[in-house]
Amino acid sequence: MSTTAPQKFEFQTEIKQLLDIVVHSLYTEKEIFVRELVSNASDALEKLRHLQVVEKEIFDDRLDLEINITTDDKAKTITIQDFGVGMTQAELVENLGTIAHSGSKAFLKTLSETGQKNASLIGQFGVGFYSAFMVAKSVKVYSHSWRAAEAGHLWTCDGSGTYEIEECDGQRRGCKIIIELKDECAEFSQEWRITEILRRYSAFVGFPLNLNGKRINTVQALWLRNKNEIKEEEYTEFFKFQAHTTDEPHLRLHFSADAPLAINALLFVPKENPERFGLMRTEPAVALYCRKVLIDARPKDLLPEWLRFLKGVVDSEDLPLNISRETMQDKALVDKLNKVITKRFLKQLEDEARNRPDVYKIFFQQFGLYLKEGAALDYMHKDQLTKLLRFQSSLTAQDELISLTDYVGRMKEGQKEIYYLVGTNREALESGPYVEGFKARGLEVLFCYEAVDAYVFDHVREFEGKKVLAADSAEVKLDPAPTPPGSEPLSEPETKELAQWLKETLGERVADVKSSDRLVDSPALATNADKMMPAHLRRMMKAMKKDGEADEPVRVNFEINPRHCIIQRLAAIRTTTPDRARLVAEQLLDNALIAAGLLDDPSKMVARLNKLLESV
Repeated sequence: MSTTAPQKFEFQTEIKQLLDIVVHSLYTEKEIFVRELVSNASDALEKLRHLQVVEKEIFDDRLDLEINITTDDKAKTITIQDFGVGMTQAELVENLGTIAHSGSKAFLKTLSETGQKNASLIGQFGVGFYSAFMVAKSVKVYSHSWRAAEAGHLWTCDGSGTYEIEECDGQRRGCKIIIELKDECAEFSQEWRITEILRRYSAFVGFPLNLNGKRINTVQALWLRNKNEIKEEEYTEFFKFQAHTTDEPHLRLHFSADAPLAINALLFVPKENPERFGLMRTEPAVALYCRKVLIDARPKDLLPEWLRFLKGVVDSEDLPLNISRETMQDKALVDKLNKVITKRFLKQLEDEARNRPDVYKIFFQQFGLYLKEGAALDYMHKDQLTKLLRFQSSLTAQDELISLTDYVGRMKEGQKEIYYLVGTNREALESGPYVEGFKARGLEVLFCYEAVDAYVFDHVREFEGKKVLAADSAEVKLDPAPTPPGSEPLSEPETKELAQWLKETLGERVADVKSSDRLVDSPALATNADKMMPAHLRRMMKAMKKDGEADEPVRVNFEINPRHCIIQRLAAIRTTTPDRARLVAEQLLDNALIAAGLLDDPSKMVARLNKLLESV
């Protein structure tokens, strides 16, 4: 109830400018006003909590520290009330009508210098109260200071150039803001709409947040608590809430840091990777908070792209309060967050790999593809990520995974390369011609079953001073293998003559034909002659072509095994039955191309096989 006549005030020039910008062009998401006013209410309650420790007399001291919101869809109003520090008449003028505390002058200066018109500036300069005028016909602020001797007041404004203040009896401590909504903004008087906004932005406000008498923020901000005081089931329930899942997490990282930024983070690795089953690409899901107020539920630059599988929360007090997700303009600040969090998570994975290898193995089987992506594309973290990669190998059991560090630790004396081979599965790789030479010499080969593996190794190139080389590469040079007993190879002149004949017979399909150092049991193999287009890259390019587009003709280096009976028989018949010898030569090449994954059109091969069968 008013006890004095209203006093009329004019906004300072800067506030008039600010209101005009806010109402007409600043925000693109009008729902932000709810978050701004709830954040202000939370701040007011936090200040009151500190005052209760040092002040003997607090007005209305028995009031609970809480925020109450009510909606009235018939009157088209929304009311936000807190029982915080409140304001005197002078503070109402100072905080809402002048530039003294609102930060408006600095705000407008930045606006004029940068030309920006977006929500981040509101957060940076603390002028979020004025966001209410985006949706309001009028705003009323009922307030009573925590000082018992002060009177209560009513501040009223319709967003034009003036406002009124009058004394008002019967006010509780704190602020009650009543917003009469514009007709086109009537949705914000609907309970379901405000519930949606509060759960999105203000679910972890540190004081009870009630909407029409119902508690909204029922889940605690675990990331701000001491991890030694949190039970395992609390972590699990928080993960389920934040990740919108019924599963339990596989791994968890909970840490705090003071330098170079104040950070509280709680991150989870889920049990399943949806991308692994060919579903849509996972979107970033680590939410960014500032003092328990949501800034962005899915910030794209907070973490590297290859960490998009993580769920959880990052809270930094160093962010400008209420900075909007539309305008993560402070790139340097976000980059610092990115570096700190990534470094801590990689350290967590290193600890898991060292101390709980079985747990890490399960993680890698689900999420190793992301680490491979990072190893190939993230130069800053490439070395750490490469150490975390795991593979099967020719010297291990099928269910065993080894690291590149393991591989290097058992390399043979004098071995200078790390060898790997990409294929569809272990059986296909072990039955092909490329592994046999390494097995005969006791050299280990890493087995890779994903197309991305070759891409990763193309970027990794070396590890601990050892060059990484594909076992089916033309660059492979192996020491001559001992000749098996009872297996006399073709003589060197015979081999050279056969190689020359094959080169002439096969024509443009081969760049070179030579005797192989690596073959033991297979008659021949093919390696890609185009160093700029290795076999795995050619396969990827082929898969991307549209229907009807012709394949580029493949040209390979062809290696023959002078100890193999087929090669020896071919050398014998090339002069006696040249037509049949030509068919055998072409079939040997196609067989080698199949093993290399380079045969584009098998139709000619089928016709040739039929001819060979006819001569049996």
